[in-house]
Order: sequence, then structure tokens, then C-alpha cells
Amino acid sequence: MLYRFSFVPLYPDLKQVLVKAACDQGHYSLAKTQEHKQYERCVRLCLYFQIIFLVFIQIIKKARDDPLDMEDLQRHSPTHQPRVSDHIKDNRVQCALRRANDNIYDFPPMLAHNIINELCSSIWCIVWQIIRNGCAYEVDGDVFFAVDKSPNYGRLSGQVIEDNQAGKRVTVDSRKRNSADFVLWKASKPGEPSWESPWGCGRPGWHIECSAMSSHHLTSKFDIHSGGIDLIFPHHENEIAQSSAACSEANVKYWVHSGSFTRDGEKMSKSRDNCESIRKVTSRYHPLALRYLLMSMHYRSSVDYSKSQFYWQLETASDKVYYIYQALHDFHGALSLYKEGNILESTKANAKNGAVNSEAQDCLMNLQIDFKAKMANDLHVGEFLNSSLLETLKFMNRALEKLKKGNQQEPSLIRLFHALENEVKEVLSVLGLMSSSPYSNVLQQFRDKALIRAKLTEADVQLCIDERSMARKMKDYSMSNKIRDEMRKKGIDFMDVGLQTNWRPSAPLEIDIGVSV
Repeated sequence: MLYRFSFVPLYPDLKQVLVKAACDQGHYSLAKTQEHKQYERCVRLCLYFQIIFLVFIQIIKKARDDPLDMEDLQRHSPTHQPRVSDHIKDNRVQCALRRANDNIYDFPPMLAHNIINELCSSIWCIVWQIIRNGCAYEVDGDVFFAVDKSPNYGRLSGQVIEDNQAGKRVTVDSRKRNSADFVLWKASKPGEPSWESPWGCGRPGWHIECSAMSSHHLTSKFDIHSGGIDLIFPHHENEIAQSSAACSEANVKYWVHSGSFTRDGEKMSKSRDNCESIRKVTSRYHPLALRYLLMSMHYRSSVDYSKSQFYWQLETASDKVYYIYQALHDFHGALSLYKEGNILESTKANAKNGAVNSEAQDCLMNLQIDFKAKMANDLHVGEFLNSSLLETLKFMNRALEKLKKGNQQEPSLIRLFHALENEVKEVLSVLGLMSSSPYSNVLQQFRDKALIRAKLTEADVQLCIDERSMARKMKDYSMSNKIRDEMRKKGIDFMDVGLQTNWRPSAPLEIDIGVSV
């Protein structure tokens, strides 16, 4: 929780945040994206790291029929985000973070590490130091952390070792001194990916990779460590224990956890076949609509949707983002009418212009103040999107009539309008909602996605527009209304501007959610 205290970074000129991007079993999932999206909003001005887990047990299991070409993966540079699917049969197992980045993330992390390849020596050093400090032991090539040696174990989660049910999550290894002890280094089985180590061929445990990554790049002390609420125990608890055992000064100043994202009360997972892939969602909806939906949820909130509820919410988000870009497009177009020669240089302002000028100044100031306040108050992005940002867009639409007249305007007012547009773009950029494409291109992309959902083409819509125009000319208003209503059911809304009819996407009356991608 980020609002009960003032955030004070360890180093005044550098804010460090660690966000985990675990490799999923298949396509990058909606639930995992929701978790990362929540934290992206707070790290855009910070030093940002993502950990990519290359050695993941589900990947190993699925790769047995067609083993990973680990030597090929090891040749990648540290900033390369590996596509594990290139090396696994039928592309079933994918490290799809890059694809997700392409779709809904508009900035790459400063470092994305193939942890094992780049940090093997760091991992060994940490494990060896933990053993030397008497907090770990080796058995048959496996190295276990001894939780009894960690006096503060459970301080993050509130878990008490004695209360844990041995064997509930995984089968208890009889070689452990305590059933809660966890693996730091795992001896490899035949056919599994492995690396040479002081304890024989094997691979790192799940938790040690994070300690190695963070200590290597952020030192043993850094500001914010984030993750899903399901990672508090045992993952983050174990990470604290092993890092502290390796270095007594190890410390994360703030732990921040996001709520869960469930469907019909159940956690999204491939085993339950209830997980939406990002590829499926963005094949039918603009990535910015998904970004908006996820950003509008408070990061600590646990969100539960039925499949249909999720897509209805996505339709609403799509409509809101379209409104944002339409308002910016229209406002920018009206401002473009005012070149140097079309701006009144007089310092005299009439009462009407003065009122608009004052309202614009208030709007700009409120937008700036509210954005900073909402972000500082535990990252309440959703409240900002539905309050001052919306009010600013409404003001811009009201100001259009004045701008469209094309008469000379006072320089101060035009400059203020430009400042207002730039400020909206700035806050949208911070939130990752500002596309690098022109407004008109983004609007067309939204229309293209609406056509896909409606199973129509641009030619189909134009034919309906022509038929409706003919019906109106013939004063057959019953037919005209029928055509309009049929298209509205499919999410296509006609707008009559004088004698011309345009269309825009809208929420349909029914949503087809059975499409598989």
C-alpha cells in the first residue's frame, strides 16, 4: 500500500523497482498482464527491471518430447527476451513477453535478463555464501535452505512455520531437515536443461533467481519489489530469507502486491481452461482498450469476472479510449487552423474570451493537480480517468465551437489550448495510453477492430450507409431506422453530419465471446 507513508527512495536521484515477468506455460495470459500493468504505472519514472524465468518447471515438462536448445538460447544478449516457443514442439510453450510488450506495453524494461545464462556465477556465489553462513545444506546435488536458521521467516506474510501443512503444495522430500526448507539449487534429471555448478549439474531453485538478479543490478538494498498477492508466500518470503542469509544488509524498502484476477471465482489458469490469452483479446480489441481496462482497476483490488462480464467491460473501455482519441483528434484539427497570421496580437480581451481563458486555465491546473494527487494516493488511476481527465475532454469538446469559427483568436488563449492538449498527451503517456501513431490512425485501428468483431468489412458498412441514405431520401424512415438499429446491434453506430453519414464503433447489444484464436 503506497498512501500511508511518503515514498522516500534509498538513493535520492534513483528510484529502483523490480517487477517479475515469469514465463507462462503458453501464451502470455491476461491475469499475468493485469499484474504487470498495475505496477507499470508506478515505475515509468524509475529504474525498471523485469525478471524472465527461463527455467520454469512447466516448460521443462512440456519440453521433454522436444528438448530446449539451451546452447542457442545462451547466445542471446542480456536484453533479448527469448522466445522459448522457437525451441519447443508445436509452439505450445512460449515466453511471450515480447509479444505482450508489442501489444500493450509501449516501453521495454531497461533490462530483461535470461537469468541463468547471464547470472550463473552470481547465483552460485549467493548459494555458496548462504551455505558458508550455516543457513543451507547440500544433499545429493540438491541444496536446501534451512528455514530454522532464519529468525524472521514469515515476517512478510505472517505465516508461522508450525502452522503450514507439509505436503499440501508439493510432496515432502524426506531428505529435508524441515519440511518447510526450500530448494536453492536442484540437481537435474536426465534430459532436463542443466548447468555445471559446485554441487554438480543442475538448475537454480525458483526463488534464488530473483535474489541474484536484484542484487546484481540493484544491490542488496532497493526501493520497491512488486508482484501478485499469490507470491507473498512462499516466493517472496523465501526470497527475503535467502537474501538476508547471504547478506545481512539485504533489504527491500517497500513490498507492493496486486490483487488477484479471477473468473467465476476461480484463478485463471491453463489447467482450468479459463485463461484468456493476450493474443486472443488483442485480435479483436485494440491493445489500448485492454490497457485502459487494466489501468482502471486499482492494483490492490481483486477482480472477478465472468467471461461475458470481462468482454462487456472491454467494450466499455474501447468506447472510452475511442472518445479520448476522437476528442484529441478534433481539438488538434481545430487548433491547426490557427497559424501565426490567424492569431490576434491585440492584448485586449473581450469578456467572452476572458471567461474561456479562465476556464481553460482552471481545467489545465485541475488536470495537473488531480493527476499527481491520484498517483500519489496509492495509484488511483481509475479515479483520475473518470474525473479530471474526462472533464478536460468535455471542456475541449465545448471549446471546439469557438475554434471552428476560424476567426482570429487571442494568442494567450491559443497557447493555453495547445498547453492543454500537450498536458493530456503527457498524462496519457505516463499511463501508457498515448500511441505514437497519429490520432486518425488510432481511430481507424479501433474501427478496424470493430469490423472484425461485427464480422463486417468497410464495404459492408458503406453499403448499409448508402441504403439508409436512399431510404431517407425516399422518406422511408421505418427502413432507415431498421438499418441503423441492425448495425447498432453489431457495434456500428451511424452519425449524421448534415447530408453526410459517418460511423464509429459502439458497444453492441450482444457480444460473440465464442471465438477462439
